[in-house]
Amino acid sequence: YRKAAHYNITHLRRQNFYALPSTHWKLLSSPPFSLLSTLDRVDAAIDVNANIADQILSTGLAAFKLPAPTAPPSSLNWHGAATATDLSKARTTIRQLYRDWSFGGARERRACYDPVLHDLTAEFAPHTHNKSGIRVLIPGAGLGRLVFEVSRAGFSAEGNEISYHALLAGSWVLNHTRRAQEWELFPFALGFSNLVSREHQLRSVWVPDVHPATALEEEDTEESAHEFERMSMTAADFVVLYGDEAHAGCYDAVATVFFVDTAPNLMRYVETIRHCLREGGVWINLGPLLWHFEESGPIGQAQDGSEREGVDMGRRRQEGIGEPGSVELTDEEVLLLVEKMGFKIEKHELRPAETGYIQDPESMLQNMYRVSHWVARKVS
Repeated sequence: YRKAAHYNITHLRRQNFYALPSTHWKLLSSPPFSLLSTLDRVDAAIDVNANIADQILSTGLAAFKLPAPTAPPSSLNWHGAATATDLSKARTTIRQLYRDWSFGGARERRACYDPVLHDLTAEFAPHTHNKSGIRVLIPGAGLGRLVFEVSRAGFSAEGNEISYHALLAGSWVLNHTRRAQEWELFPFALGFSNLVSREHQLRSVWVPDVHPATALEEEDTEESAHEFERMSMTAADFVVLYGDEAHAGCYDAVATVFFVDTAPNLMRYVETIRHCLREGGVWINLGPLLWHFEESGPIGQAQDGSEREGVDMGRRRQEGIGEPGSVELTDEEVLLLVEKMGFKIEKHELRPAETGYIQDPESMLQNMYRVSHWVARKVS
């Protein structure tokens, strides 16, 4: 993260800046513009963000028993293996801490997670005194905030994520941070467009907004399962892992937030969700339809020939998200398909365009989704 960000964000900009006519760059390097000083401040912000990236890397290497950066060469050496996609994912993952684990991201979390928590409570709380016995599966769990919130509400939450970048960052927040607001983060420092002021670009937040372990311990619940036993994560392709017999009928609810449009073939997701839900179980969905594979070619390759994000192109190339083929559906078609494949839609709404995704609230460009929110029940 550190090396790539310094090179791509500030070094290249300095080169372009000095390529301007000398009278122009001298004007812009002086007050009140001081653009060279701005680049110095961005460099400092990159180093602050990189401190978080270093922590995530350190805990990840320990978890997977991989050699540290200073270790002698070995068959497990990961140096030089990062692709352009890996670098992009690392940068996005650091920014996503803003959405999931800072006070600044609270508005986006309220818009995306609160409706799901409300639906779960409405479905199960009136009928059970032991919410920890209700198993909720959360595919596409990202950095784990929704898994944490569902567990915090008393349910047994199991997240699933295919991106190791997200898994490592989520594990770091959930298992290795020591207190709330421990780490400073500059979520928007690396962007230079649609800025009202430099202060907006270079403002910081602190993560995590709550210390997960402390928050779970402080929950005053009477559930039979310990709070830490109610939360787990799996690292795998959702379709491949949860389509097996061991997961048949295991879950009372599945919650998908900004997830269904990650499917090249949505029918595989629907089949898998129906397979792992018990009879009468509910599927709660909230999100847009920004189909991730719309611009991709066949058999797991993008138009530029690079591998699809998150796809293991080796042994499992033809399975799960790496399966050949893709299709894009409208919201109406998604609902029809869900009902055709063994569900009954009990609730549906198109929510107002108030939901961003790692959106800078001070930006001159505001991208907002009008998300589809629905609840479907598995029927015979």
